[in-house]
Amino acid sequence: MADRGNEKRLDSVVEPSAAQTAALAITGEEKNIISETPNRDEKALSDLGANNQTPNENNNPDEGEGDTESVDSKDELKLSKARCIALVCTVTGASFLNETLSSQSVVIILPQIGRALDVPDTRLQWVVSSYVLTFGCFLLLWGRIADIYGKRLIFILGSFWVTICCIVNAFIPTEIAFDLFRGLHGLGAAANVPTAIGILGTTFPPGKAKNYAFSAYAAGAPLGSVCGNLVSGLIAQWASWKWVFGALAIMAGMIAVAGVFCIPPSPPELRPEHTSLRAKTAAVDWIGATLITCGLLALTFALTEGNVVGWTAPWIPVLIVVSLGIIVAFFFWQRYLEQKTNRPPLVKVSIFNNWRFTAVMIIMGLFFGGFNNYLIYATYYFQDYQGLSPLQTMLRFIPTGVSGFIVAFCTAHLLSRIPTFFILAFGHVAVCIAALLYAVPIPPTTSYFAWGMWAMILSVVGADTAWPCLTLFTSHALPREDQAVGGALINSSGMIGRAISLAVATAIQSSVMAKARGVDVQHVGPVEEWDGPSLKGLRAGAWTNFGILFMALALVVFTFRSMEVIGKLPERPQRAEGVVNQQDTDLERRA
Repeated sequence: MADRGNEKRLDSVVEPSAAQTAALAITGEEKNIISETPNRDEKALSDLGANNQTPNENNNPDEGEGDTESVDSKDELKLSKARCIALVCTVTGASFLNETLSSQSVVIILPQIGRALDVPDTRLQWVVSSYVLTFGCFLLLWGRIADIYGKRLIFILGSFWVTICCIVNAFIPTEIAFDLFRGLHGLGAAANVPTAIGILGTTFPPGKAKNYAFSAYAAGAPLGSVCGNLVSGLIAQWASWKWVFGALAIMAGMIAVAGVFCIPPSPPELRPEHTSLRAKTAAVDWIGATLITCGLLALTFALTEGNVVGWTAPWIPVLIVVSLGIIVAFFFWQRYLEQKTNRPPLVKVSIFNNWRFTAVMIIMGLFFGGFNNYLIYATYYFQDYQGLSPLQTMLRFIPTGVSGFIVAFCTAHLLSRIPTFFILAFGHVAVCIAALLYAVPIPPTTSYFAWGMWAMILSVVGADTAWPCLTLFTSHALPREDQAVGGALINSSGMIGRAISLAVATAIQSSVMAKARGVDVQHVGPVEEWDGPSLKGLRAGAWTNFGILFMALALVVFTFRSMEVIGKLPERPQRAEGVVNQQDTDLERRA
């Protein structure tokens, strides 16, 4: 029996090297034996806040402490390095273009659009808001559709849709049609973003490649905010504002074509189980989709219009209450589908039982809202208060683009080495300081290089360190089949936080400006060049942004202070020098 067992083991071992044989012969001593029995018990990470380990079959502590694995993948990466780079560049382009660039690039050219289309100042904000509304409200629906119909298909269709809408927007001569196609543009972008996260989550297993992929993707949104000012500033200075949409169309078209060639098909186990179109359509929770879309649309619309018509308008609070009621109804409907029926819900509400996952959604809303407000108020300060041209304003955002590009790669390297809590906290502290520099009474005549440049660098350094942690946590916390919905959830949280934060900051800014000018809030007027009340209002808005970001920081400290390395690389057992394993010892004895 022993010989048979040894013969069976001989089939799976390797021939001992000459160095190993010599080591045994010369020393004549017993060696520490390390078993290299492969670990076949792979365990999903149940609580990402704890550094859970994969159990070893032989319980040998010298063999390594196991793999910190997410629930989303147990496979090896099967793509070549070049294919991986092309894939990451493609989906990062979608984040760069659709999350922030498409809205931020339009902010600087709003005056030109208003003059060309004869849009009054009271309605000019709808050029931006129509995009933001549809983008934020349709994320969850598109995320679920992508999980059912296929992420690659929805990503490519969404990219082509964005291309068409941007081309049409450049040639529309009327206000209503222009706003309509801006809304349709947001609809296509909503199909792009959650599928991009889903593609990364299902393609890359835990490890170094996944850290780099999610760091690059997460850097796309803040860099899009920054480059939106750069692109539109250059174009507005040297060409027609229509070329801003031309540039967006070119980028979207390139992403669509790259998606066709670079995005691999879904793994066989993740391909939609429904083959017919009717079955796929029936698998979508259309009731839940209608509830959450209408609820978010009403809430965002009320928050956007509140600063235009005034918060005392009777229909504003009524619409907010109605929208919140619809969102609550959506929550109970999803819980009913998950617990009482076999029909798949749009979102499994049970995922929010993980309190850290819920905290990540809140942190994302606060952080994205504060960071987005920082960029908007920095633009107000330079362009509206200091009276700088679009090109001069653009030049002041250049440090953010350069530093953001560098920090994105540094963050990917650190995710597998430093506890995630420290990276998250550092990112929030950096953006808090950036917002604080615009709030404190620094004389406006102070050189930009004395404080403005450092605020710009700190803002994007913070965003490019905090964002990857939040997106990577979301990917690890959800199973592979729900990756697109996870992407939709975290982006929806960011867009809702953006709408609420901007509404609060604008209301406080308007109130302070009205008090300083001695007028009613409805007649406060815009920010004026080198105007004292305008500066007070901008600083009040900056203090609000600092408070929002500080709340996010406090929640990070409270929730994740014990969090370990979420991007930890799987450890491989290695043989120490001069030490032979048990299988090699058996070979020597049999020889």
